[in-house]
Amino acid sequence: MSADDAAKLINPGDNVGMSGFTGAGYPKAVPQALARRITEATARGEQFKVGVWTGASTAPELDGALAEVDGVELRLPYQSDPISRAKINSGQMEYIDVHLSHVAQMAWMGFLGDLNVALIEVTGITEDGALIPSASVGNNKTWIDQADRVILEVNSWQQLEMYGMHDIYYGTALPPHRKPVPIVSAGDRIGVPHFEVDPAKIVAIVETDSPDRNSAFKPLDDDSRAIAGHFIEFLEHEVKVGRMPAGLLPLQSGVGNIANAVMAGLGESRFEHLNAYTEVLQDGMLDLIESGTIDLASATAFSLSPDGVQRFNDNLDFYTQRIIMRPQEISNHPEVIRRLGVIASNGLIEADIYGNVNSTHIMGSRIQNGIGGSGDFARNAFLSTFVTPSTARGGALSCIVPMVTHVDHTEHDVDVIITEQGLADLRGLAPRRRAKVVIDNCAHPAYRDMLTDYYQRSLEGAWGRQTPHLLRESFAMHQRFMETGTMHLP
Repeated sequence: MSADDAAKLINPGDNVGMSGFTGAGYPKAVPQALARRITEATARGEQFKVGVWTGASTAPELDGALAEVDGVELRLPYQSDPISRAKINSGQMEYIDVHLSHVAQMAWMGFLGDLNVALIEVTGITEDGALIPSASVGNNKTWIDQADRVILEVNSWQQLEMYGMHDIYYGTALPPHRKPVPIVSAGDRIGVPHFEVDPAKIVAIVETDSPDRNSAFKPLDDDSRAIAGHFIEFLEHEVKVGRMPAGLLPLQSGVGNIANAVMAGLGESRFEHLNAYTEVLQDGMLDLIESGTIDLASATAFSLSPDGVQRFNDNLDFYTQRIIMRPQEISNHPEVIRRLGVIASNGLIEADIYGNVNSTHIMGSRIQNGIGGSGDFARNAFLSTFVTPSTARGGALSCIVPMVTHVDHTEHDVDVIITEQGLADLRGLAPRRRAKVVIDNCAHPAYRDMLTDYYQRSLEGAWGRQTPHLLRESFAMHQRFMETGTMHLP
């Protein structure tokens, strides 16, 4: 049927589990048709809002379209759309920021309410009714299993040759019936290459031919090259002292330009025959696969530039032998991450001098995107690293601060912080020793004296000396930015 007719099967107040993860594999037509239906209802004086559950962020045709017409009551578990972000921060939309590995379990347990509709993009449907996954897997298996009604968008733009790349595991269960996830290496296949669905649940099939949202990455600059250089030098040291094998351990890379730059830097290192166990594959990971630096990569979604998509589509036979796509409850599974000994590399908004990390909020109260999968990996990785430029907003913001205004990753889950200035290895250091290493190695010179002064005075004036803070001044740099537009002293 048409997208408009399919949208009529979604009712006000429904919770809708939609496919999509970092702009890959999201439904393209029905969300826009639903936005039109909501606009018409609003014009009649009717309220029409739905709950939107996804794998992670999507695209303007989904998040943006529905947020623009005030059609979203609750959004989870991750978003990056500017319209949605504005609605959330103005209090017009509720948002639950969730560890990506937790979402499926929360849905099974009913904490989020009933899932009325699953709206899923697929690449195709086999003759026996199996669903061929698209460019992301995310929470699609859970949405299909849990929803009362299923609407499919069959997107002919997605390549049928991807069939066989996916590994959909149907062995998860709730306590007390859980069993170990049987993955002992990044390349293990433990499931089937398709989604299974009860045909009686399918209420609509909509045909589309639309590309994913693909944003170009920023060119590598001096700061990103420096960060990558520090990261690679550190890994070489870990191999030299015997803490890691020559082929390292499975790599995880967060989303964004800096993370992509770090992966690109690995291509210029001496490392080879590596594996990746991550959640998202970006252009830098494709580069490493093509060069032979990485033999195999496991993930739940792609996040490619237009050039990256073209390369992927032109060489599908090559990539399907080297990439495995899993549900995010498996790609981000704490048990598997811990077992494999993953090397995690994630971005941040700010880190404080004791090693706490804020990856979600600006000035403590404004959500940016969400925690995504960084917490899954940071808490359970063999080595948890965070990478960031030392400043933002043209130097007006220091990314190293006395105290973070929101904590997503505590000091207990942060092993290494890397900026273009250098690297702070925090393992085995008590808080006061961490503060000195972070300030000396990671802070920008323009803010280093300010941070040092704060720390030294906190040693004299803090109520306790374990993690010294001057509570009246802990957020003075943030307050100054909100009042003047810069953290610099006048």
